[in-house]
Amino acid sequence: MRNDTRLSRMLHVLIHMSRHDRPATSDTIAEMLNTNPVVVRRTMALLKEKGYVRSEKGHRGGWTLAKPLSDITLLDIHKALGSSSLFAIGLSTDHPECLVEQAVNAALTEAFDAAQAMLLKRLESVTLAELASDFERRYLTR
Repeated sequence: MRNDTRLSRMLHVLIHMSRHDRPATSDTIAEMLNTNPVVVRRTMALLKEKGYVRSEKGHRGGWTLAKPLSDITLLDIHKALGSSSLFAIGLSTDHPECLVEQAVNAALTEAFDAAQAMLLKRLESVTLAELASDFERRYLTR
């Protein structure tokens, strides 16, 4: 099963966008992500719908940030992208009448719920401005 990298990739794009004075075109972003501009437009449209980016058409058009990085959290972007599952681990439901399967699934569900709550809380506490600051520190010390 393939990992869903949309969150990581879009955070990457947004940090790059914050560092440039001009709009980023779908073609430029697609090249950066090694994907198709149509995929970029679809994904960016999700962020636009939530007010994190805006788009302008035309010769000097493209995507720009609609909010300061300090006003956007990792959780905001995760939710805007559709809140995909945070875990690739699933439950077996081949034998729902089996008491062992029920016990295993109950234990795993409890563990997954606790882990997800902790991860979502952490995503909510980190802003894109913090990521940008971390990048700046890394850039200056390399």
